[in-house]
Amino acid sequence: MNPFLARLRGAGPAPLGIFLMSGSPIVAEAIGCNGFEWAIVDAEHSPIDVADVAHMLMAIGNTAMLPVVRAPWNEPVVIKRLLDAGADTLLVPFVQSADEAGRAVAAVRYPPQGSRGMAGLSRASRFGAMPDHFRQANGRIGLIVQIETPQALACIEEIAAVDGVDAVFIGPTDLAGSMGHYGDSAHPEVKASLASAIERCKRVGKPVGTLAATLESAALLARQGADFVVLASDLGLLLAQVRAAQSAWRAEFGGGREGRPPAAQY
Repeated sequence: MNPFLARLRGAGPAPLGIFLMSGSPIVAEAIGCNGFEWAIVDAEHSPIDVADVAHMLMAIGNTAMLPVVRAPWNEPVVIKRLLDAGADTLLVPFVQSADEAGRAVAAVRYPPQGSRGMAGLSRASRFGAMPDHFRQANGRIGLIVQIETPQALACIEEIAAVDGVDAVFIGPTDLAGSMGHYGDSAHPEVKASLASAIERCKRVGKPVGTLAATLESAALLARQGADFVVLASDLGLLLAQVRAAQSAWRAEFGGGREGRPPAAQY
């Protein structure tokens, strides 16, 4: 049984997670040692590559935190490499239709249920030390598909009903952008669409999760029915503390750098 899916189906409140974007195994391990139930290792919107994913999964494995790996795209070769690196729960972004969801299902499962390529010496098979890996892997893999546009929202029931889709994740920032609100996930139209999506997933019996910028909004989403919620990111929480400290220091003593930092140099 997939550990993350088992947690969703078990008793207790909606588990609170965090995006890991720093790419640091030390940061991932530290967060896992201090209470977060689950985390998304984000290979879509960060410089994290396949080797980084493997190292971060090793670090998270020293904790009770449950890892979910977000792929950069719904692409079979990329998905195969992340699974071989040891991911057992995958979040696939920008799924727009039941057909695209079906392609993600095929990519995460070995034949005959899917099309995942077989590698006998991958980290997923403990480098060949798990002789029944190919027979058992399809039952261990969890697939979450990400909904991020009005087009996808319009057919969310059909996407959620695809056999092999284990859960749905609503991406509020991209949803806001695709609705013309420039990433403003707090816009009333976006919040209403998110609440509706949660309700519709609940009606078809599929676990649904989403992202919250603050602990207060995470609690509200859980009360609205979200089965799992991710809170900001490791970088986001770090920078919030940095900015708060700098602001308090300037308020007390003045000075300090104001305005934007210099543009990045490449």
